[in-house]
Amino acid sequence: MFRIHREGTVHTLLATILFILIAWVSLAWVVMYSIPFAVGLLTVVGLLWFWVLWFFRNPDRPCTPDDNVILCPADGKVVVVEEVDDVEYLGDRRMQVSVFMSPLNVHCNRVPVSGVVVYRKYYQGKYLVAWHPKSSELNERMTIAIKHLKATIVVKQIAGAVARRIV
Repeated sequence: MFRIHREGTVHTLLATILFILIAWVSLAWVVMYSIPFAVGLLTVVGLLWFWVLWFFRNPDRPCTPDDNVILCPADGKVVVVEEVDDVEYLGDRRMQVSVFMSPLNVHCNRVPVSGVVVYRKYYQGKYLVAWHPKSSELNERMTIAIKHLKATIVVKQIAGAVARRIV
């Protein structure tokens, strides 16, 4: 099933209206002036419209609940797996798995385990590109700790230059 995330409804509606208006103007342009220009304009605007739909898509992610499994909370590419000190909430060493989401990935995160949210903190910040060395400390971010049956899992969402907010 293909859905648009509710946070993207306004963006996709505006993009659709803009696409229709430009298509209408391009049709008039074809009749009066230049077919190649109108086709080029429609192609560029159509690709932008498709990208807006693609960015805000929210596909179903069926899974079977299993207390022995931690699911990946985001689409993307695993870029770091390392042991780190968690000074914000847990105060001990834990495994960190960092997932980079490109503008082509689904930007709807999911909860990786069942449990109870025991900590939640939002940080205002900048919107540096993801590969900036300080982006994980300076960018807008949200930290959530989930008490699971077997462990406490900390999930951090970090905004960036393209996906500029956390909802």
